[in-house]
Amino acid sequence: MEKFYKELIKSIGENVDRQGLKSTPQRASEAFQYLTKGYHDNIEEIINNAVFESDNDEMIIVKDIELYSMCEHHLLPFFGKCHVGYLPKGKIIGLSKIARIVDVFARRLQVQENLTKQIAETLLKHTDARGVGVVIEAQHLCMMMRGVEKQNSIMKTSCMLGQFRTQNSTRLEFLSLIK
Repeated sequence: MEKFYKELIKSIGENVDRQGLKSTPQRASEAFQYLTKGYHDNIEEIINNAVFESDNDEMIIVKDIELYSMCEHHLLPFFGKCHVGYLPKGKIIGLSKIARIVDVFARRLQVQENLTKQIAETLLKHTDARGVGVVIEAQHLCMMMRGVEKQNSIMKTSCMLGQFRTQNSTRLEFLSLIK
C-alpha cells in the first residue's frame, strides 16, 4: 500500500523525497488500514457471547454513538452520530457491544444507507429482538470539500425492523427519545 501512496503523491506532481513527505506513504498506509479495519473484525468475536437472558421487555436505547467512516465513492470521510434502539425478547446485549457493532461496519468503505441497515440487521440477528431501530446523522466530506460544497448539510438515515417498522407507536417512542 505504501508503494501506491508514493505513486499517488508523485502523480499529483509532488516530490515524495521532500522532508514533509518522506514518511507520508507509510503513515497514510497505516491510517488507511486503521480506517478500514472493520473488514478484519469478526462480529462473533466482537459480541463474544455478551448476550444475556433478561425478562426486560422495555425499549433499550443507546444514542449519540460517534462514528467515523469512509465514503466508498470518493474515499473521503463521513462522520456523525448513531442512535440504536431495540425491544428485547428474552435477551439483552452488552452495552459496549452495540457501539462495537457500529464501529465494525463504519470502519469499512461505505454508504450511509447501507451502514444503517447493516447495524440494524446485525443487532436483530444476535438478540432476536422484537424490533430494532437505527438512525444515523452524518456529515460527508465528499459533499463539503468537493462537488456542491455544502458545509451545513447533514444526512439522516433510518432502518426500522420488526415492531419499529410495524407499530407506529414504537417507532414514534424511539424517535422522540433520541431527539
